[in-house]
Amino acid sequence: MRRLIFLFMFGFVCFSPSNCFNEDENINNNIIIDAPFENFEKKFQPNWKDLDTRQLPKWYDDAKIGIFIHWGLYCVPGFRSEWFWAYWKGGDKNIVQFMNNTYPPGFTYQDFAPMFKAEFFNASEFADLFVNSGAKYVVLTSKHHEGFTLFPSKRSFGWNSVDTGPHRDLVGDLANAVRQKGLKFGVYHSLYEWYNPIYLEDKKANFTTRHYAGSKLWPDLKQLVNDYKPSVIWSDGDWEANDTYWKSTDLLAWLYNDSPVRDEVVVNDRWGIGTSCKHGDFYNCEDRYNPGKLQNHKWENALTLDLTSWGYRRNIALREVIPIERLLKEVISTVSCGGNALINIGPTKEGTIAPIFAERLLGLGNWLKINGEGIYKSSPWLSQNDTFNDNVWYTCKKQRYNYQKPTAKPTEVDIVTAIYAFFLKWPTNDEGMLVINDITKHLQKGNWQVVLLGNGEPLHWETTVTGKTKIYLPRRERVNSRHAWTLKFTPV
Repeated sequence: MRRLIFLFMFGFVCFSPSNCFNEDENINNNIIIDAPFENFEKKFQPNWKDLDTRQLPKWYDDAKIGIFIHWGLYCVPGFRSEWFWAYWKGGDKNIVQFMNNTYPPGFTYQDFAPMFKAEFFNASEFADLFVNSGAKYVVLTSKHHEGFTLFPSKRSFGWNSVDTGPHRDLVGDLANAVRQKGLKFGVYHSLYEWYNPIYLEDKKANFTTRHYAGSKLWPDLKQLVNDYKPSVIWSDGDWEANDTYWKSTDLLAWLYNDSPVRDEVVVNDRWGIGTSCKHGDFYNCEDRYNPGKLQNHKWENALTLDLTSWGYRRNIALREVIPIERLLKEVISTVSCGGNALINIGPTKEGTIAPIFAERLLGLGNWLKINGEGIYKSSPWLSQNDTFNDNVWYTCKKQRYNYQKPTAKPTEVDIVTAIYAFFLKWPTNDEGMLVINDITKHLQKGNWQVVLLGNGEPLHWETTVTGKTKIYLPRRERVNSRHAWTLKFTPV
């Protein structure tokens, strides 16, 4: 039987005590759960204290899964990584030997540009793959540290994909294609450029001059925003100078106040020395960041299908491609802890995606078709990784979105409509029984139905005197998912 608990001080009604949680000592009872989105009402000042008060646009937290694309001239040699030029200039022995064995004497990095033809690039086929992967947004490298842009930069004459190589606006082509499929589009942009002479002069002056920031960085970023209206700006290459040199707070204040994407855009945390994991709409903290525990701020795990490189490598081995089981674990644990998963691929110089990468993305997409209910638009639950069975991770669905703190655990004013338990390994006992711990006390508070997503029929379950929950699973050969599975708990 349901009963109403009126919470007059909050102005909410909570249905069923099994949906009203107040068991975490870090919960702030005064938090505003369903405050309106107020970014458009505020004029942000160009300082971190004020910029950090911006609410995260809800679309980003709902999306959970994105595709990252590292594409540039480094895919032409297709060797070592996207840092090929810097390693070569730095005297890396393997790269020097590779160049001596593969290209004629006097060959320069600039000579790769005409060889980057992207003749087989079909933006619609890319978009179809990304949709079928289950991703909700796409982030393309508009410019990596090499300085070569994939759009017709007005400040990169002759060093962009329209003036040479493909003779195409790759940013524009992909932006149009993915938006036609209903996905959000964003751009990665490196603040610095390894060998740009204007930047090197500023660096030589210990960044007391800002000629590069004013004449190259700002114009490029404003062109990207005004021409392509990205929903994500993924900044990088910030670590050599403070944010004052990059004029980061001025840029973000313009982005949030006056740009054509001010209400939708999200940015990461790489805006100068010391800004990582401190400022931005979401945090990256470091490459392949996955802390394995709930974070106080929205974050993102940028990971690669190629375990050693972000850019395409012609000599990649199968053992160096992330297995689907590990990819699913990364996605599940990331979302459970309040993060998004941004999954990177590196296309070839011909403009294709290696079949092994496509296979991994389609495998993820097939899994999400069955289990995505517990991923998309989910919220962290009271527990993330089960304390008894570390192969089990949790998420939940709430009726109200927490604009003030998207990664917060449910409070006593939340109405939790479902709890999801993802398990990465199928039980090996004869009974096909999964044993978990952290949900037991909540199951004991009311009547619950448990189903395996993709199968539908309610499962038999019971709690034990030792505080465990036993869930009796169907025969594995009758189950649709192959690599990871999701239990849905709903109060009845």
